[in-house]
Amino acid sequence: MPDASSPSGRLLSLDAFRGLTIAAMVLVNNPGSWAYVYAPLAHAEWHGWTPTDLIFPYFLFIVGVAIPFSFGRRLAQGAARPGLFRHVARRSLILIAIGLAMRAIPDFDFGEMRLYGVLQRIGLVYFAAAGLYLWTSARGRAAATAALLLGYWAVLMLVPVSGSAPGDLSPDGNLAAHIDRILMPGRLWSGTWDPEGLLSTFPAIATCLLGIFCGERLRCGRPGRQLAGEMWIAGAAMVALGLAWDVVFPINKNLWTSSYVVFTAGTALLVLGTMYWILDVARWRGAWSAPLAACGMNSIAIFVASGIAAKTMARLPAPGTDASSLYDWIFRNGFQSWAGDYNGSLALALAQVAFWLTVAWLLHRRRIYIRI
Repeated sequence: MPDASSPSGRLLSLDAFRGLTIAAMVLVNNPGSWAYVYAPLAHAEWHGWTPTDLIFPYFLFIVGVAIPFSFGRRLAQGAARPGLFRHVARRSLILIAIGLAMRAIPDFDFGEMRLYGVLQRIGLVYFAAAGLYLWTSARGRAAATAALLLGYWAVLMLVPVSGSAPGDLSPDGNLAAHIDRILMPGRLWSGTWDPEGLLSTFPAIATCLLGIFCGERLRCGRPGRQLAGEMWIAGAAMVALGLAWDVVFPINKNLWTSSYVVFTAGTALLVLGTMYWILDVARWRGAWSAPLAACGMNSIAIFVASGIAAKTMARLPAPGTDASSLYDWIFRNGFQSWAGDYNGSLALALAQVAFWLTVAWLLHRRRIYIRI
């Protein structure tokens, strides 16, 4: 097996980190009842962060880490950039289309449905970040990252919005929400603002670009222990920088503020560095890592399937009961009845995580990988 830090080596830690992120998405997206959710498993109401606010940027960071592994060797072998970019564009469009389809099912009300979403943002961010990887140098990508972070800071803090003073970061008063209300009236997640809106997608591209820098470093061929140490040092420095920036530009997932980008990328480096050292350097592997890695190899499929399954059960009736849906009936009778409100809600979410990890493991055992 090639060295994990070599350009040709596959990182088990990256698959496991991706799988852990998807498992966390399933956990926080599918409580037994939204009325009974422990605070760490809910997003911060506005400024600040919870563990749940780390999940989405982790996935975009991982997308970035994977880009040099996906295209670096092919570029070195002489693959044409236009052909690779056509692949990027096709994959991005598929992600956006799947996101829209998930939003439409089962109502199919295209006239009123929300068009922004998680997969749509992943598609747009992947398109931009992979395009920059293919067509610019490392120095150019560094300049783009700085421009995205500093430029976003500047426009949110300096550009006046009708009815609000410059620097208004309230849910309704910020520039990002103002733009979204113009572009998507009546189609926003919260009515007047959207956590996956257009303007906040630009700093999300920086999250992915920071992942690209990490992926390039992991392909450099240096000893794994050194690379793990570098990730820990860089991660700690970025966490400190993000917290310092938070003083003047608050960490905010809904706005995807620049401080949030730096802070979450720093924590992602700390987590990936630790998993890299455990799985790819020390090679401490076992039953705990296998399901996570399997989930990471079918990440989009598991995310989509779990979302559609939960949404379908929430729409199916439970005849002969006072439950509002089949999902509600399962929660009440299978979990709340013995574990109580909050613990029962958490138990149902954990049961879904266990189920989808099992599905991912069975797909992996049969070498079935649903790729886009």
